[in-house]
Amino acid sequence: MIICGIKLTHDGAISLIDGRDLVFSYECEKLNNNKRHSDITLDLLGINNILEQHGYSLGEIDRFVLDGWGENWFLPRVEEREYIIATAIGSEWENVRVSRYGHLLAEENVLESIDFRLEKIGLDYRSYMHVSGHVFSAYCTSPFAKQNASSFVLVWDGAMTPQLFHFDSRSKKIRNCGSLFPVLGSIYSLFSHEYEPFNSEPLSLSIAGKAMAYVAMGKPSVDVIREFGRILKETIDESGDLPQSPLLAAIITKTLIRKVKEYGIRNSIGHADMIASLHYFLQDLLVNTLAARIKKLDLRDELLCFAGGCALNIKWNSALRDAGIFDHVWVPPFPNDSGSAIGAACCELVSSGAGQALEWNIYSGPNIGKIGTTNHAWPAALCSPGELARVIHSTGEPILFLNGRAELGPRALGNRSILADPTLHQTKDILNQLKLREDYRPIAPVCTEEDAPQVFDPGTPDPYMLFEHRVRDVWRERIPAVCHLDGTARLQTVTRQQNPQLYDLLVQYKQLCGIPLLCNTSANHKGKGFFPDLESAMDWDRLKRIWSDGYLYSRPANSQLDNIRFS
Repeated sequence: MIICGIKLTHDGAISLIDGRDLVFSYECEKLNNNKRHSDITLDLLGINNILEQHGYSLGEIDRFVLDGWGENWFLPRVEEREYIIATAIGSEWENVRVSRYGHLLAEENVLESIDFRLEKIGLDYRSYMHVSGHVFSAYCTSPFAKQNASSFVLVWDGAMTPQLFHFDSRSKKIRNCGSLFPVLGSIYSLFSHEYEPFNSEPLSLSIAGKAMAYVAMGKPSVDVIREFGRILKETIDESGDLPQSPLLAAIITKTLIRKVKEYGIRNSIGHADMIASLHYFLQDLLVNTLAARIKKLDLRDELLCFAGGCALNIKWNSALRDAGIFDHVWVPPFPNDSGSAIGAACCELVSSGAGQALEWNIYSGPNIGKIGTTNHAWPAALCSPGELARVIHSTGEPILFLNGRAELGPRALGNRSILADPTLHQTKDILNQLKLREDYRPIAPVCTEEDAPQVFDPGTPDPYMLFEHRVRDVWRERIPAVCHLDGTARLQTVTRQQNPQLYDLLVQYKQLCGIPLLCNTSANHKGKGFFPDLESAMDWDRLKRIWSDGYLYSRPANSQLDNIRFS
């Protein structure tokens, strides 16, 4: 069975599953230097062109499946709606319809789907709810699915309350275990946007990631955290017997933000401390309510999958892992909407009985495009990992590392990365300057898996940068560029099997200086997806060297670098 999953808006993407194998997943932000969180920019011809690159065509697809995005927050029972962007069919247009977003009541089935038809071309397709895609993108890509093990699945997305499900691998049935508490995931951005430095910029999806880093600038206040809890309980009690809905959760979330902000003003609590207090309040609320819900359920499984935009918070992920509720916690590398096309296809995979465990590779995005004719001034030379390690070590200068197919999800994992020397104190500032980012933003380390426990605590395998690790004391002065203000790091571990080129580079770098890791940040224009080709990287014009598929490209002169000192 060949399934094509499509996410139309907000992290638009197209994914293809053949049997149980993920053939590819193309996020629109990683095509043509599109902006981050782009709607799908492809008509049917464009989709067919991508299919043909991998040996398929539109006519071979057994089922087209679209992610649901049609629910209005304030009309939770609306079945579907017309999607606001149409799909091009030749020179004509036809609106597509999708299922709803998916705030589920207790009796509702997460695998409920609706069938539609594009009349002008006679194309049938199916749509599952948005929440359903998160559930099955998490479970089907997990090691639990391969082990045929049952698992809980927690989903907390921006416009959702945290919803808990349980997938029984024996019966292949999923149980809706309800919402944990009536607070929308967007509270993290909305609350932070009330305070410096975020109140001076437009409200955007990027604030959540920045705020997660900014937490280290503040000190959580016990009094503020207590006030959060008091106001939340009071507001829930005042809602009485009103039915659970996105509207009610939105009202509670807004009330919580307003009243806690008023409390902070009355007590002259600093902005950074307020943001830190929110973080730890939500972290404790999530862990404690989840533990209480699990205890009440007549289920004994000790595995958890976590998805939705909130699962990008490495501190919360680590808190769930370390709480002792579950033996293992799985977070997919695409927990936000970048995994929704995969999730929609996985819904069909499970619903049709074709399987539950997806065979996939993190490097299943678009291939790196080659150099064109306009940048012929960049000379290229063969360059082995050992030679590249010597360049990084001897110059202290960052390099662009573009290799093969792009990573899935929002984080650069070695194929669309900027790599740099972690031993120099100024490297973090240099990389943030290059990326036009705030100076409090941390830089992630990428380390060989076998060396990680010596440098980090716990240093357990973390190939997708999804958990928090603490830099061990004896290493902090040796690798200052990857130490965040609170002594933590967003670690990526790598093995030769996972990424042979990156692994060999790290091994060679360690042989030169005894350091088994490098700085790793994403290679992209500000506000856009990863560089799709060498041409884009050269046009960026902010680094002297690009390594790609065994060649080192060097720019003879670069005026943009005149004011940047690398060592």
